[in-house]
Amino acid sequence: MAQLLNDRRDVQFVLHDQLNIESLTKDPRFADLNKKTFDMVISEARTLAVKELVPSSIEGDQEGCTFEAGEVKVPESYHHAYKLIKEGEWIALADDLDVGGQGMPQVVKMAVDELFQGANTCLALAMGLTHGAGKLIEVFGTDEQKKLYLGKIYSGEWAGTMALTEPDAGSEVGAITTTAVKNDDGTYYLTGNKVFISQAEGNLTENIINPVLARIEGAAEGTRGISVFIVPKFLVNEDGSLGERNDYVCTGIEEKIGIHGSSTCSLTFGSKGKCVGFLLGKEHDGIRTMFHMMNEARLFVAIQALGLSSTSFLYALNYARERVQGRRITELRNPDANQVAIVEHPDVRRMLMWMKANVEGLRSLNYYVGLCMDQVGNPDISEEEKTRLGYIIAMLIPVCKAHTTERGCEMCTMGIQVYGGAGACREYPVEQLLRDVQIATIYEGTTGIQGLDFLGRKLGMKKGAAFKSLLDEINKTIAVAKDIPEINGLAVKVEEALGKYQNTVMELVKATASEKVLNAFAQACPILEITGDLCIAWMLLWRASIAAPKLAKILKNLDEDKKKEKVAKHKDAPFYHGQVKTASYFINDILPVACGKMDAVNTLDSAIADMTDSAFGGK
Repeated sequence: MAQLLNDRRDVQFVLHDQLNIESLTKDPRFADLNKKTFDMVISEARTLAVKELVPSSIEGDQEGCTFEAGEVKVPESYHHAYKLIKEGEWIALADDLDVGGQGMPQVVKMAVDELFQGANTCLALAMGLTHGAGKLIEVFGTDEQKKLYLGKIYSGEWAGTMALTEPDAGSEVGAITTTAVKNDDGTYYLTGNKVFISQAEGNLTENIINPVLARIEGAAEGTRGISVFIVPKFLVNEDGSLGERNDYVCTGIEEKIGIHGSSTCSLTFGSKGKCVGFLLGKEHDGIRTMFHMMNEARLFVAIQALGLSSTSFLYALNYARERVQGRRITELRNPDANQVAIVEHPDVRRMLMWMKANVEGLRSLNYYVGLCMDQVGNPDISEEEKTRLGYIIAMLIPVCKAHTTERGCEMCTMGIQVYGGAGACREYPVEQLLRDVQIATIYEGTTGIQGLDFLGRKLGMKKGAAFKSLLDEINKTIAVAKDIPEINGLAVKVEEALGKYQNTVMELVKATASEKVLNAFAQACPILEITGDLCIAWMLLWRASIAAPKLAKILKNLDEDKKKEKVAKHKDAPFYHGQVKTASYFINDILPVACGKMDAVNTLDSAIADMTDSAFGGK
């Protein structure tokens, strides 16, 4: 099963050959670590994922969560797997030692998260939510709050969540109506309703800590008046023991297309008027507090989609190698020809190549952002370098979140297509992967919200300085690749696409400040999708710029027949050959489609803005 989560060889290539994460050990925070330690952590995560998380995911999907009289029970198989997660101290893997973390780099945690997400996305989601609640308390909590909650959260003894969404607010956070009234002792009583709150009720842990968005009585309307409160399921005594049950109840859980083992709860706070909350951070500063965790949360969801789509790809690849059906296309008229594995058929190879290119390109892109996050925290780098890295992170977060999740849905669909009719049946694993990945495009900001953020904020950030920083990074890769004969032509094509993209973006940003503003924002998601494909081309070109010279060295002085033999039998040549061919496929076959989409964006067509409600029909 190990090969069916992600490609171990590819992960090693990204971490060590492409990103050179061992360079992080020059950072004083990681000075005691080394390549062997990084690899050992990922290897241990793989063992846990394969032996425990995969079986519990299958059982959990079939069993689901149950709700009765305000109480939620998670699938029985989750309890043992979660016990092992706690014992391995996986939740706070990349947090500082002095707060109970393991002190690993963020990029290593991302490799671990990809494995866990591909194995059991519901348990991985529980881990991520718990960590996010802990991080808010670590950053914004008082010393007393940290003492009461942080150790229990980061250890996994208590769960965490984030209660943002309300029935009539949805993505419009400023429209929330949950209220908080201050008490004489400094606590607050909360009243209101929340919906779509993952793991806000369940029996996996003895307590659940909910950071809740609410408006203090008399505060300004909109986002300016919002604060964050810690609302425990059970109140916590000064000695850390559990006190009485807090005054909030779960009124139901959702029946969803996927992630059946994760409870998605509706909550009612203060039905008895005594739901106790503790202010987290400053009054009326809730949006800033919440957004501190948003980059982490959005990247985490991207990794969810990456893990599931990687698993889908490898299941499909394995099935295509084993499923024998039909003859080679060159032997269709030969009645004596043997049947072959479907991996030999050109269209099946097309589907597998598309999946491989997207999985590997998005793995590199997401891990690269993780590396940038590690680098920006280095106390020894200059402020100028921190600013540059911050720009790149800001530019790429919406790209990672939107493009990885949207492509993830497509890749999981493609995985089923490789299986054919069998893929739609529950006896095969790929149908669950498609159901589980669907939600990733929605929570922590829909694709539409990511598009608005990218066009409305990121492209013009600091008068275009952030955008220029991203272009500079892509151009560095192009410059290296142009000096490598085997991939020079690919580098030129990416350079041409980048130039067209830069002009498209400049005109689109101008249009947002003109009478064509509605036309421009109708193209927010298309330009984000184009950016995603351009970033995949960048990452695959970067990979090829490393692989091509290594492959050339292996094949040096061999004739064509000997080269083919070497590629087939050498331990490293097939991998490097695959990197070059994958880059060639994407840059020659997929990047031109993105360029065509640029032509569509450049028209700034007004049809969407001009469309009237009644013209959509349906009446």
